Amino acid sequence: MSHVPHELAEEFPEFKEKMHTLKQESAHFARLSDEYHEVNRAIHRMQERIEPVSEDVEEEMRKKRLALKDEIAAILKSA
Repeated sequence: MSHVPHELAEEFPEFKEKMHTLKQESAHFARLSDEYHEVNRAIHRMQERIEPVSEDVEEEMRKKRLALKDEIAAILKSA
């Protein structure tokens, strides 16, 4: 599989250390981070046609990724 774009470390490079700390200290943040990575990798598999799905399914997954990213960004900025 090729490089998976939109990884959290790429999306928020300025918060790399903070993300690492929060994953260890906050079960909620760790769960959000894990869920984001699962959704992001699923989208990548869809885009690469490894797991083809309808456009509607892919769009819903993108919306879910964006919602998770927004929640993660809010936590990072307030921590």
